[in-house]
Amino acid sequence: MSNKVIINLATGLEDAERVTVAFLVGVSAAERGQPVRMFVTKEAVRLALKDGVVGIACDGCPPLPDLAQRYSAAGGLLQVCPVCFNARKLDQADLVENAEVAGAVPLFEWLEGEAGTVFSY
Repeated sequence: MSNKVIINLATGLEDAERVTVAFLVGVSAAERGQPVRMFVTKEAVRLALKDGVVGIACDGCPPLPDLAQRYSAAGGLLQVCPVCFNARKLDQADLVENAEVAGAVPLFEWLEGEAGTVFSY
């Protein structure tokens, strides 16, 4: 399976159900062996920080830390918007292992020449 997946997530824990859905899609693709990048923007950049993914979004929803761990273990990458990250004066030393600060150009370079699917949350 080589169809690349991009997930654009612009919502942080202020809408934990939306975050849950984004991670469920990411986990599903990554665990199938598809290369996945979740482009986190706005408040979602905080999800790329150590201890940034916490809680359970709803009754019956899987815990967000479990989803984040599965996403990372399956090779999913969190690509962090540099403008959003720097505007919040966050420190790159606080990023989780599977996160990198990189903008839209590197995202499209990664996708270039290959089939891809984009989800936006």
